[in-house]
Amino acid sequence: MQTKSGRSILLKVTIGFLVMIALTWVVEVVRLPHLLYGEDAEFRWGRVLFRTIVMLGIWAWAHFTIRRLLRRLHELEEFLRVCSWCRRLGNQGRWQTMEEFFDSRLATETSHGICPDCAGKQLAGIRTAVRVPPKV
Repeated sequence: MQTKSGRSILLKVTIGFLVMIALTWVVEVVRLPHLLYGEDAEFRWGRVLFRTIVMLGIWAWAHFTIRRLLRRLHELEEFLRVCSWCRRLGNQGRWQTMEEFFDSRLATETSHGICPDCAGKQLAGIRTAVRVPPKV
């Protein structure tokens, strides 16, 4: 699903490439290489077709890369539903653990750790349970 701004970005990129291709043909039609560099005055189909094919290839690569990045950006901007009790994520009608979600959507490996705030709370809870006086 593409947003309106995503289509606008892709349209602008496409127009830019079409302008470059048109300029390539105009340069060859008005024989600018002959006027500037003294080359033969004949129309060189091979040169202009090769440049057009190269630019179309670059456009195709840019178009699909930008489209993929826009889709990914849209995914990252979506709101996630998080269960208040078990911390699972609601994703496309299924409830997944955070690890499953990251594996399926982001191709990112996950690891577990503990933040400093939670570590302090856990350590305080352990000290009160064991009744160890805190270090001064």
